[in-house]
Amino acid sequence: MRGIVDKVANEVFASRPRVPFAFGTMIELPRAAVRANELAEVAEFFSFGTNDLTQCTMGLSRDDAGKFLPAYVESGILAKDPFVTIDVDGVGELVKLAVERGRATKKNLKLGVCGEHGVDPDSIRFFREARLDYVSCSPFRVTIARLASAQAEVHARKGRTSSSGTA
Repeated sequence: MRGIVDKVANEVFASRPRVPFAFGTMIELPRAAVRANELAEVAEFFSFGTNDLTQCTMGLSRDDAGKFLPAYVESGILAKDPFVTIDVDGVGELVKLAVERGRATKKNLKLGVCGEHGVDPDSIRFFREARLDYVSCSPFRVTIARLASAQAEVHARKGRTSSSGTA
């Protein structure tokens, strides 16, 4: 795919002003997370599609899960709705694995998240700890995401201060 995109871009930009763009991929399937080292050979960024990654990893359909997830949370089967707050132990492990493998191949790989988890404060804290560069969300939720991102940064700096004595 990279070869096709580069070829078409060169053809287009031969007759028009060049505009900057980056080539990357959505990580929405467990296999993509596991093979992140290979994807990073050609990608300049990964965007984790956490809604789809959650569906595929947990074997749940968002369309159907609304009928039974509240009961799962209420009874303690799940701590939180995994479509609201990232499932750190399952989906989160795949994100961390992809980050590790992707950056082992390409140190400057840009990493972000796209989906509803991008506005959840607990998820944003996890994404910061996992070393993602950005979160993406719908425009009307940007304020919430910015506040949660700032809180995650403050939380992380407090952790560094209390454990090492310096900020």
